[in-house]
Amino acid sequence: MRIETGLLLLESILLIATVILLVYSIKEGRQRDKLLIEMSKATKVLTRQEYFLTVIDTMLDAEMEIIGCITGRIPSGDDEKMTRDIVNQLEKLTGRGIKVRYLLPKFPDRLHIGYLYTKAGAEVIYSNCLLVHNLRFITVDSKISVIGVPESTGEKEATKKGYRIPSEGLASVLEHHFRSCEKQVSFKDYLKEVMSHSGASPEHLAKEIRVNAEELRKLIS
Repeated sequence: MRIETGLLLLESILLIATVILLVYSIKEGRQRDKLLIEMSKATKVLTRQEYFLTVIDTMLDAEMEIIGCITGRIPSGDDEKMTRDIVNQLEKLTGRGIKVRYLLPKFPDRLHIGYLYTKAGAEVIYSNCLLVHNLRFITVDSKISVIGVPESTGEKEATKKGYRIPSEGLASVLEHHFRSCEKQVSFKDYLKEVMSHSGASPEHLAKEIRVNAEELRKLIS
């Protein structure tokens, strides 16, 4: 009986030790997975920042004209600072007489970026053509292009990274598609269209798209 009791006690101890090791192993696995997820997030942010820096760096080379096609979603988090940097750069470029034109999807929430870019001196137009939902790019002086690539397929997906391509042929193709986009409307006309369809006042719309109401009224008039 003593031997059996001893073996049973030893077995119980080993079982408890196994359970403890299993619990620690599960916790370690969860922490490892969490660490990998955080590292993945950090990599995405870095890559996205590199894309915006590439865009700004390419814009600095402009001497005559910049054409862009972007998603134009309201920025949040780190994107807000990068958007401010682009707006500041646009103000400097347009102040030097460089022509800047942007094409955005025809969605009311895209009026926020349209407002910021218009205020910075750029010409902003809206359209529902296929191009504006499928491509994200800028071309500089018909020589250099930066093409944005989303993380996965879809108009609402964030741009993950970009490619800077010094090709006059590619720039020419992108600019041709830009100009051939159907039913283009200016920022001012689209703003009035949204107000007419929604019945929203300038104050209410300004609150919805997060812009200054007084300046919005000035743009409308």
